[in-house]
Amino acid sequence: MRDHKRGFTLIELLIVVVIIGILVTIVVPKFANGKERAIVASMRGDLHNLLAAQEGYFSNAQTYYNGPLPDPALPYSTSAGVTVTRSCAIFVGSTPPPAPATAEGQIACTP
Repeated sequence: MRDHKRGFTLIELLIVVVIIGILVTIVVPKFANGKERAIVASMRGDLHNLLAAQEGYFSNAQTYYNGPLPDPALPYSTSAGVTVTRSCAIFVGSTPPPAPATAEGQIACTP
């Protein structure tokens, strides 16, 4: 009768678990940064849409909209599921730029 047992030794299993743990510690921070970049890109897109809506409102009323949102007068809505963790700004006109915006018409975000 043969005495060969099939299976893995405890050392082999521990080595595999350690390798998987090392890979997880490398990959998880990269995914977290990717999610933050996606949220910032969504915020930038929202600001572009707001700018377009403000310009459309200005062409009709000769003034920029300064009321609460949402409002049917200004067709604009933010992206669903985006929670704000950073501040982004854009300005148009002769008013002083809101932080962190520095150039007219360009979006700037805090780091």
